[in-house]
Amino acid sequence: MHYTHILFDLDGTLTDSGPGIMNGFEYAITQMGGSVEDRSQLRKFVGPPLEESFGKILGYSPEDTEKAIAIYREYYFQKGGVLENEVYPGVVKLLEDLKEMGLHTAVATSKFEKGTMIVLDHFDLKKYFEFIGCGNDTDRKTKKDIISYVIREAGITDLSKVLMVGDRCYDIDAAREVGIDSAGVLYGYGNEEELKNAGATYIAATAEDIKNIIK
Repeated sequence: MHYTHILFDLDGTLTDSGPGIMNGFEYAITQMGGSVEDRSQLRKFVGPPLEESFGKILGYSPEDTEKAIAIYREYYFQKGGVLENEVYPGVVKLLEDLKEMGLHTAVATSKFEKGTMIVLDHFDLKKYFEFIGCGNDTDRKTKKDIISYVIREAGITDLSKVLMVGDRCYDIDAAREVGIDSAGVLYGYGNEEELKNAGATYIAATAEDIKNIIK
């Protein structure tokens, strides 16, 4: 097969973590003195690193961004937001099939390790991945950093054999910057226009489509 290493985003690609993330943002924004008039606008916060969402998208100062992230994490970890989540249809079957096909799979997510492991353990997904790469607040702040880290730590040398699967432009942009192909999924939190504009190599409507792309 053309691709031997498949990298997966987590939020919006493997699991529908949107409810918990959006509730966390609403909680943080409200606690910071703001308000949310239209909850649908919170969808754009599923995918980007928290620092980018609060700092660049919402325009918070560095000091307020730090405060808002702490409040968000309070909701996410202490009030159950991390498990306001479910695995997308077809994802488990896809991961099982990829393992049977002898392919190497990894997670490349902007979510920090604590939240990532809670989700993967809760849904019994960790067993499908050979490597799990997460974001942090030092050397893996961007999606490009995370993908590069996974490739390096997994010992991948032939980038033409790697496919990044994600639902937002951040996944696609980072894959292009690193020099690997990408598949944008439509069942997550990005739309076809966003993914195509970012330069997705493929577009997948379902988890089954991802398998067909790989084959």
